[in-house]
Amino acid sequence: MAVTYDFAGKTAIVTGGSRGIGKAVATQLARSGADVWTWDADPLPARGIRSQTVDVTKAGDIREALAEIAAETGRVDILVNNAGYLGPYRGFEAFDPAEWQRIIAVNLIGTFEVAHQVLPIMRKAGRGRIVNMGSLAGKEGLPNLAAYSAASAGIIAFTKALSREVCDADIHVNCVAPGPIDTDLIRRLGNEVVSDMIGASPLKRLGAVEEVAALVLWLCSDAASFNTGAVFDMSGGRARY
Repeated sequence: MAVTYDFAGKTAIVTGGSRGIGKAVATQLARSGADVWTWDADPLPARGIRSQTVDVTKAGDIREALAEIAAETGRVDILVNNAGYLGPYRGFEAFDPAEWQRIIAVNLIGTFEVAHQVLPIMRKAGRGRIVNMGSLAGKEGLPNLAAYSAASAGIIAFTKALSREVCDADIHVNCVAPGPIDTDLIRRLGNEVVSDMIGASPLKRLGAVEEVAALVLWLCSDAASFNTGAVFDMSGGRARY
């Protein structure tokens, strides 16, 4: 039986919330009573969820979106930094610098930008929950995904550092580091790459977006009140530390 939480009266922002893991997180938060806002560069409408057009690398976009949320709810209780860009699957030497700069900008700088503007709102309220979406790539360093691995490693380190700066305000910051999850992002790598990923997993399958969302909701709930600065793997047993 699925675990349920009560997020009634809470306002949640999910970046990259129109597809894949972000959509599953946003959907489950909304079903649990949260007032959910998703941020995407090209948002898709979803029932019970409000979407805003936001490029997380642009401080102005974030500022405008937060102003709209503040006018309606006056609060942000939950932030899920999920916006991400995998980039092409190729060796680093073959990368166009503009490509790896975009990967770093969306995944790492975007996480910085959003957290930087949301934190004052949470501090004023004296409480908040932030979940940053990293990746197994940030722990293992995956070949042909060097820039994405570096960005994910940065998110993990940022989570640990930030959590210790804001815990005095009852703001908890954690990171989820999924392995291969069954999303369009992963499927675009091609059947051969996906088959290799499944073969490397002790459970011999891809993870489901609903499984990741369930972990995120737990981290946003009072049930995880003693957890901050942690990295939670979802790799089907592949992660070694």
